Amino acid sequence: MQGLDRISCALLRSANIDAMADEPGTPAPPPTVVVRPDPTALAAAAASWLAAALRTAIGRRGTATLAVSGGSTPGLLFAALALEDVAWASVHVLQVDERIAPDGDPDRNLTELQTTLLDRVPLPITNFHAMPVSGLLGGTPTSASTSTSTAPTAAAADYSAIIDRLCGGVIDIVHLGLGDDGHTASLVPGDPVLDATDRDVAVTGEYKGRRRMTLTYPVLDRAGAILWLVAGPSKASVVPRLVSHDAQIPAGRVRNENAIVFADAAAAAQLAD
Repeated sequence: MQGLDRISCALLRSANIDAMADEPGTPAPPPTVVVRPDPTALAAAAASWLAAALRTAIGRRGTATLAVSGGSTPGLLFAALALEDVAWASVHVLQVDERIAPDGDPDRNLTELQTTLLDRVPLPITNFHAMPVSGLLGGTPTSASTSTSTAPTAAAADYSAIIDRLCGGVIDIVHLGLGDDGHTASLVPGDPVLDATDRDVAVTGEYKGRRRMTLTYPVLDRAGAILWLVAGPSKASVVPRLVSHDAQIPAGRVRNENAIVFADAAAAAQLAD
């Protein structure tokens, strides 16, 4: 599997940070692109790659960290991943982003993640780390963390501290999606969080009716690997911009050297052969 020999958090922490420090203006190389004919085949291929990456990390350090995104595409991926051979007791699952909404609200990424993955795998409850957005509404946090902060900045800092505790700030694998406006995670066009270089987690302004908590570019760029999952014809014009690191879209500003794009045929339609 491409890139799996570079998954180790310990190795990539120094390698990625040193590379970015030495050549701050140098873009990452184009990601590997894997195209499958339809969303079902796409999910199966991405799940197989992701499971192998998790097994590699576990084999090296005895544990693995995985950050997952929400949105309309990953449900099939999560369902397929639940069928893969993964030592879930050794995996810690984090969120890439979350909408600030009540527990159980369909807007919450956690709601679908619960039904498509968490309810289907033997992941210890202490190994899932939900973003503490419930406290921002005055409710009871669903996170396994102990954060009860109601201040957005403090809640984001609490989540960043969890990432630091789990893997020294370097997540093994981050799963990202791609919006038809070029956003990824909750890094959306025009939001001030796009320029946040001093923190790994931040809270955005309102986007499509909700504020959101999101991972920021520094922690995405330090990750051991990035798995992009993109499906549907509405993404076709944006995928080439992602692959070419077009900095005019938020997704194009992710500078991780160990990235792989899984796209269905519809999303990859405008890629050059």
